[in-house]
Amino acid sequence: MAKIVYPILLILALASVIQLVYAGGERSLRPEECGKACEYRCSETSHKKPCLFYCNKCCATCLCVPSGTSGNKEECPCYNNWKTQEGKPKCP
Repeated sequence: MAKIVYPILLILALASVIQLVYAGGERSLRPEECGKACEYRCSETSHKKPCLFYCNKCCATCLCVPSGTSGNKEECPCYNNWKTQEGKPKCP
């Protein structure tokens, strides 16, 4: 029985760690992880260059990039609430 339970517990523990890192969340990233997170975040846009520029700028400040290629900004309040002078969202 223990041979079955321990691997399952290990898998669940690893899944929890992966969710914490990749599910977003304020300050969940280190600065060196921003590039990869933004590469994925901007992977489906037709405006890749500005998306990457602003995503990396936002990530450097907030240390967070929402999961997925769009939406989910509620995962990162700093990223979500940063606005341009015109009041539009700064972060993609």
